Amino acid sequence: MLKTFRIGGIHPPGNKLSVHRTIEVIPVPQQVVVPLSQHIGAPATVVVAKGDAVKAGSLLAKAGSFVSANIHSPVSGTVVKIDDAVDASGYKRPAVFIAVEGDVWEESIDRDSTLKKNCELSSKEIIDKIAEAGIVGMGGATFPTHVKLSPPAGMKAEILLINAAECEPYLTSDHQLMMEKGEEILVGISLLMRAIGVNKAAVGIENNKQDAIRHLTALAKEYPNIAVVPLKVQYPQGGEKQLIDAVIGKQIASGALPISVGAVVQNIGTAFAVYEAVQKNKPLFERVVTVTGKQLAQPRNVLARIGTPVSALIEFAGGLPDDTGKIISGGPMMGKALVDTSVPVTKGTSGILILSEPESKRKEMRNCIRCSKCLQACPMGLEPNLLATVSEFEDWEKAEQIHITDCLECGCCNYVCPANRPLLDYVRMGKGKVTRIIQSRNN
Repeated sequence: MLKTFRIGGIHPPGNKLSVHRTIEVIPVPQQVVVPLSQHIGAPATVVVAKGDAVKAGSLLAKAGSFVSANIHSPVSGTVVKIDDAVDASGYKRPAVFIAVEGDVWEESIDRDSTLKKNCELSSKEIIDKIAEAGIVGMGGATFPTHVKLSPPAGMKAEILLINAAECEPYLTSDHQLMMEKGEEILVGISLLMRAIGVNKAAVGIENNKQDAIRHLTALAKEYPNIAVVPLKVQYPQGGEKQLIDAVIGKQIASGALPISVGAVVQNIGTAFAVYEAVQKNKPLFERVVTVTGKQLAQPRNVLARIGTPVSALIEFAGGLPDDTGKIISGGPMMGKALVDTSVPVTKGTSGILILSEPESKRKEMRNCIRCSKCLQACPMGLEPNLLATVSEFEDWEKAEQIHITDCLECGCCNYVCPANRPLLDYVRMGKGKVTRIIQSRNN
């Protein structure tokens, strides 16, 4: 029997329209806008000024604290200005504007595509290179990778888990990356294992990616400590706690971290980025993005430089359909609607989803009928209807008591609600408020 997590979950249609589409390199735009906040934690501190010449891979901004990440130039050219720019959240944040001139990379970057397997670096040296390269979680959470690889005192990793579930509907970037860069990914996993001092790793792949399972399983024969684990197709399998439950059968207590059960979880795209950083000295300044939608002329997987406007990706995939109702950064379950298409691609941009007008319209909301479907679907064992109600009425003390901060924001409750109530909207609002209250209380 295929493994999966034990609590909740749903089965939305996959709609993997861009599956098996070869990764294509999108042309470098004439100007890029590189946000200084592309990760969880403190914004990076800019180290360039207007008029500076940069190359692809040049440091633009240095990590603002331990929980932060370096930002590198994705292009060669001249810094035009450092100013605020609207990002995927819809808010204006500091960014570096660069006018593109040619495509010159830093000389330290090894652009030879030959696989480099051997590495003599120590654990600390690997982690340092990962930090220098600005690697963050590529699954969308964008937590700085070097922080995850540095467990708190008294805690030790026992196993590395690689999230290759890609359970979010429509998205196929991780799937195609596994098919095209499987060997590099396995080297990256080996480097991550050395970094945290473990001798075993497991790659969790949902069973709707049979070709990827076969491909990585064949390649992993040379890596006896890396196991490929087929998983039942069940959303949100890619959540850290759900993946840990599915693969090693351990559940994490409320408020605890994966390291509390000896696990460190990294995304498959992060493993590839680690390979490029450690073995090729390449900072994270480009990533694979799925551009998709039922009305889109050419759904595809593209390799785009950070800072490229979303509009360029859409044009590359055939242009914006006439009946477009919503453009989402990410997938339909956890993605966020974009305010316009000028926002730039960032390290956390896994997909751009185009929804038609009928698809994007919400159905009429009705009264809750107490059916408990949201409770059954919640993968965290929470009460979404109650969380939404206390958030609506701003009862923040009660929201904290019933563990609103444990919410994954996966959208399972919204998906199953027969009354079409915007449960996630209320819970997301409440979670943000309670999180700020907790932070102010602890400071």
